Amino acid sequence: QVQLVESGGGLVQAGGSLRLSCAASGRTLSSYNMGWFRQAPGKEREFVTLISWSDGATRYTDSVKGRFTISRDNAKNTVYLQMNSLKPEDTAAYYCAADRPFRIPTTRPTAYDYWGQGTQVTVSS
Repeated sequence: QVQLVESGGGLVQAGGSLRLSCAASGRTLSSYNMGWFRQAPGKEREFVTLISWSDGATRYTDSVKGRFTISRDNAKNTVYLQMNSLKPEDTAAYYCAADRPFRIPTTRPTAYDYWGQGTQVTVSS
């Protein structure tokens, strides 16, 4: 069982930055693909980015490419999401998720077994 706890959300002006953290307990994350997803009010949960367990390869949704960076520190059992040049349309609850061990990375939220409680990011214009 994996427990995930996000932190780092908040209110920021457009163009600003935030760094989200996702701390894990219960299992070491080194063999898990890790993803960040977000959900705005009235919308479905959407993929933002992932980092693979095997080689650290990353994938981003087009709207955040060049602005967001995912990273992982396996020694700290933590995944990060650095968000720069934030836009009002980035406003959402952000969720960290862990896939099952040793799987091929996927952007489908239904494939992820473990989820954090979410952290709110609000970007004002």
